Amino acid sequence: MRARSAILRSSPVERPYADTRPLSIEEVELAPPGPGEVLVKIAAAGVCHSDLSAINGDRPRPTPIALGHEASGVVAELGPGVGDLAVGDHVVMSFLPVCGACGPCAEGRGQLCEPGHLANGRGTLLSGARRIRCDGEEINHHSGVSAFSEYAVISRRSIVKISRDVPLIEAALFGCAVMTGVGTVVNTCRVRMGESVAVVGLGGVGLSAVLGALACGASRVIAIDISHAKLDAAREIGATDTFMASDPNTVEAVRDLTGGGVHHAVEMAGSVQAFDLAFRLTRRGGTTAAAGLANPNQRFQIPPVALVGEERDIRGSYMGSCVPSRDIPRYIELWQQGRLPVTKLMSGTGPLDEINEAFDLLDRGEVIRHLVVM
Repeated sequence: MRARSAILRSSPVERPYADTRPLSIEEVELAPPGPGEVLVKIAAAGVCHSDLSAINGDRPRPTPIALGHEASGVVAELGPGVGDLAVGDHVVMSFLPVCGACGPCAEGRGQLCEPGHLANGRGTLLSGARRIRCDGEEINHHSGVSAFSEYAVISRRSIVKISRDVPLIEAALFGCAVMTGVGTVVNTCRVRMGESVAVVGLGGVGLSAVLGALACGASRVIAIDISHAKLDAAREIGATDTFMASDPNTVEAVRDLTGGGVHHAVEMAGSVQAFDLAFRLTRRGGTTAAAGLANPNQRFQIPPVALVGEERDIRGSYMGSCVPSRDIPRYIELWQQGRLPVTKLMSGTGPLDEINEAFDLLDRGEVIRHLVVM
């Protein structure tokens, strides 16, 4: 079948994107879903820094590539061997397929699925196939999803079925921002009631982490960013304290406020400076977790004496250490109960034709989560 899709043909691309047009809206040919694959009619897709990092070159991807990894949709066609979904089912996509059979998957750590990471790096589906062509040229898949498109062929291992009463536009948020942000707090840090949490970087993932910390019963949830508007957003969703990352007194102020530093500091900005700040905010015996994807060429130095003498714990968090089939339905249920108000993260919606302008808004820090609605 044919569908309109946003294609990135080269990277890096200069700003502003409204002028340079890194994403071209092209008509592509989608092959039918193969064994273990599903054709999904995309409902909505979030504009995320992970997509932006492919455009600006921070995290190079094989091009040409159909971008988009945080999405919801409706099952349109089933490939051979897919017997647990039906046409018309509502689904959320995970940006990493989980094979269920490799070593990490057998240990319950599907976020480290080896075949899944290999497929994503190569720009293929989990099967190793590419199902997108444009004028006879193969197009790479982004994170196995390629959601900035009217339709997408996706591995069943990247799909989580949700209830048909869940609004599809809001459901898209759970495919990345909520799963990663809430999961980092709940699964990676395992925040306990009464502990203190600092979140450095308040995009869609960072503010989701704020919501996750509040849901865990953290006594203090401290939000830190370089944007006053994002600090205002954090206060609106319940952060107990906010600080400017650029203020040289922030570390001392937070350590005074929390009696020596926070129990858990999570870095969500994808920069060495943000991680350094999170590390300095963490108390003796505390945990510093990094979930932001920095440029792979960046480095950070840690004094070993701090790790030993203070028993500091440093953790990476990919996909919020989540099991998508378990955690996405859980987080959606919490949202439906009013305990995880993720709709406050939505900055607005727009059509596929305005996707380059949407990335300008994200790049300038003017939105939290903008959704492309098909």
